[in-house]
Amino acid sequence: MQNRTAFVSNKQQGMSLTGLILVLMVLGAFALLAIKIVPSYLEFRAVRDGMVRAQQAGGSVAEMRQAFDKFAEVNNVEAVRGRDLVISRDDAGPTISFAYEKRIPLTGRATLVIDYDGTTDPSGVVAAKAESAN
Repeated sequence: MQNRTAFVSNKQQGMSLTGLILVLMVLGAFALLAIKIVPSYLEFRAVRDGMVRAQQAGGSVAEMRQAFDKFAEVNNVEAVRGRDLVISRDDAGPTISFAYEKRIPLTGRATLVIDYDGTTDPSGVVAAKAESAN
């Protein structure tokens, strides 16, 4: 019998330079998108928190709007002001809602549009959306 030697596979495994560049481009595009979207989302969260604090402050409609404006000034909220809030009263107490559109420029002619809304109404019905539709 002949002495058979085991053939060692010379196949290389791993990612090519072209594949690595493509993966990095895709990850870079997602990172750029995240860098542009995250501040908008954080501002939305601040608006939602300010709305809840304004409701907890209570008082008249003007006082709740003023409480929201103070919160917005401290937290650098520019998308919504107290006058933009829709405040209504019923037997359960005041409900506050808001709705706004945020445009985020991506490139020269491409823009990302995000619709944000929120309410303190337990049913989840946003009065600001219904008002803007009319």
